[in-house]
Amino acid sequence: MAAGNEQQDSIAGAITQVSDSLGKLVHDEIELAKAEVGEKISSIARGTAAVAAGAVFGVFAVILALLTIAWALDAILVSGVGDVWIGFLIVTGVLVVLALLSFLFAWRKLRVGAPTPTMAIDEAKKIRETVSTSAAKS
Repeated sequence: MAAGNEQQDSIAGAITQVSDSLGKLVHDEIELAKAEVGEKISSIARGTAAVAAGAVFGVFAVILALLTIAWALDAILVSGVGDVWIGFLIVTGVLVVLALLSFLFAWRKLRVGAPTPTMAIDEAKKIRETVSTSAAKS
């Protein structure tokens, strides 16, 4: 009778250990999913900020381009005004380059797609396959 109690205690201990390990595994998978989603959301936020910066640079570039055209026409039509428009043209070019760089950076950051925890899902599938094959062998 004592051997039967020891065997039941051993089985109960094994079940408790498996239950604890499974709980810890699920908790770790949830933490992995949180970390992965947080990383993707951070990337999307940086991309969105870059789009906003690019839009601001683009708006200023359009305004300065119009001013450049106005000053260039004034220099062509009115003699003796000077070449002020060249400075406007240089600043417009710099703003266009900054806008393009901002949009390129934003495109790279926003390319990550929807914030889905793919690594955590892959790990959960591997665990399910392992448990299924272990259960089938038993």
